Amino acid sequence: MSHSPRCRTVVAGTVLLVPLALGGCGGSSNPLADKPYDATGQVVLSSSDEGQKADPSKPLEVRASGEDRITDVTATDGTGRYVAGELAADGSGWHSTGALAAGAHYTVRVSTEDPDGAQGRRTIGFDTSAADRLLRVNFGPQSGTYGVGQPITAELSAPVQDPAARTVIERALKVDAQPSTEGAWHWVDNRTLHYRPKDYWPVHATVDVRSGLDGIKVAPGLYGGGSKPVRLTTGDRVEAVTDASAHSMTVFRNGQEIRSIPVTTGKPGYATRNGVKVVLGRESFVRMRGTSIGIAEGSDDSYDLPVYWATRVTWSGEYVHAAPWSEGSQGAENVSHGCTGMSTENAKWFFDTIHLGDIVKVVGSAGTTMTPFDNGFGDWNLTWQQWREGSALAAGKRDGSGPADAARLRPQL
Repeated sequence: MSHSPRCRTVVAGTVLLVPLALGGCGGSSNPLADKPYDATGQVVLSSSDEGQKADPSKPLEVRASGEDRITDVTATDGTGRYVAGELAADGSGWHSTGALAAGAHYTVRVSTEDPDGAQGRRTIGFDTSAADRLLRVNFGPQSGTYGVGQPITAELSAPVQDPAARTVIERALKVDAQPSTEGAWHWVDNRTLHYRPKDYWPVHATVDVRSGLDGIKVAPGLYGGGSKPVRLTTGDRVEAVTDASAHSMTVFRNGQEIRSIPVTTGKPGYATRNGVKVVLGRESFVRMRGTSIGIAEGSDDSYDLPVYWATRVTWSGEYVHAAPWSEGSQGAENVSHGCTGMSTENAKWFFDTIHLGDIVKVVGSAGTTMTPFDNGFGDWNLTWQQWREGSALAAGKRDGSGPADAARLRPQL
């Protein structure tokens, strides 16, 4: 069957103009059995000169002329991401409902049908211009092995407050865990997000973190930039639980007790914080001074001590460390300025056993509860419901429809 050009389909409007030659007047007795003809034609970008890159902030439109109708349109970028769109009920046109990416190459596939049922096909490629402003994401921690309490962080290169923009960002930040684990992002402030599972990470899990923001429109004039992915693996589940009222720490590995240690915690006025903390670092030697926590030099409570085998749990200076000067009080009373002190032997064992991301929990103290975000990783002191309330995705509900489905209209046969 042959076709003579008599009318055309146009990819048009502000982004792309594509005249397509459509089928001739004749038709076979079974047009659906014929091989779709190539609806060739010229390709013109917008109202600009041919070859100029399209503005990604403007919609993509496809229109048919004459009696022909469009039956199917798909538009994808070089990574395979679909552009959501809507086809008119009568097949006269299609327009994008999702934003185009900046600095991307697009492939648009258009299917048409003439009044006799002959099928036409046309594929068009075009490029979008680069973004003026880029939003980059820096993930943390760096790739490596961590304890099961380690949160993931995402630092943005610019503040984002608009709820719609936050939704775009959050949907593009991907966390894939094996074994699969329920988790969510939480907006700490306008530039910082944390991600944690509902419960602690599984032992010996692999967690891949990446951004799909590259080229994606976040807000007017602001597009996502590239980012470096990270891969975390978890070790055993190591938890140190300190009962400040009993002056004792119990260390567990994968639910089994492996050591009980006499300790001393914060005395009245310097009570140790309750709650779950995550190990931030380990320092074999630290010089601790009272002035670092607001104690005036020369006062009765001032101190300046060499401290060994120190495991940090807050940025303000709370550690689990060797305290040979208080061994007589360990297991009996609380005499520290907020740290958890133990013998040098026990502190060295603890230092060698614990790792970044492991869990240090304090109960039974007269102190306040560890804050979630401003002094280390207190993320686990929020309930799961409280954590989810910090997500921009309205409890993560999705409608389940894919962009390809939204972009297509199947002809009735």
